[in-house]
Amino acid sequence: MKPTYRRTPSLSLLALPWLALPLLLAAMTAAAQPVAYTIDPAHTYPSFAADHMGLSTWRGKFDHSAGTITLDRAARTGTVHVVTETASVNFGLAELDKMVLRAALPASLCKTQCAFFDAATFPQAVYDGRLTDFVHGAPTRVIGKLTLHGVTRPLDLQIGHFKCVPDFMLKPRERCGAEASASFDRATFGVDAGQSFGLDTKVTLQIQVEAVQDK
Repeated sequence: MKPTYRRTPSLSLLALPWLALPLLLAAMTAAAQPVAYTIDPAHTYPSFAADHMGLSTWRGKFDHSAGTITLDRAARTGTVHVVTETASVNFGLAELDKMVLRAALPASLCKTQCAFFDAATFPQAVYDGRLTDFVHGAPTRVIGKLTLHGVTRPLDLQIGHFKCVPDFMLKPRERCGAEASASFDRATFGVDAGQSFGLDTKVTLQIQVEAVQDK
């Protein structure tokens, strides 16, 4: 009867799983990295509505915004950074645009609580926030802060719609879009023009934004 021999795995074979482990961990780490997007200024417009003497609601938008967004679907988080040029305000009425961009209402019209945007001194409004409250892979809220007229205050955004698709022109890079909303009291940022003679200083924001995945 011939003796039987049990083949013992070589050390190199035993080591294969351990050698592969760093590669697997590196791949998992790379997959979990946040994805960066650049805001598309041609498809991003913060719009607003504000009271006019209790008689009507004036609506307008800012025509020039830029910034970045990061999205980490695995970690259910992300960031938002948006810079809006104050001088790009557009009511659809050039005379009104010029009025709100000045430092204050004329002294002949207003004695107290007269401040406007003062775009020469404060040319930009900046928003920084954190994406949160993900539902089915999409954020539904931004916890953040707005800097306006030199004042920084908390301002959270509600995201009513969020969607990402392969960009039509830049496949396979993604294009993401969202509709966000918020409201705040402009007087708390020092923009209190008209408050002394009855204007409601509450402003409602409706923001459309699109961003394209970086290369």
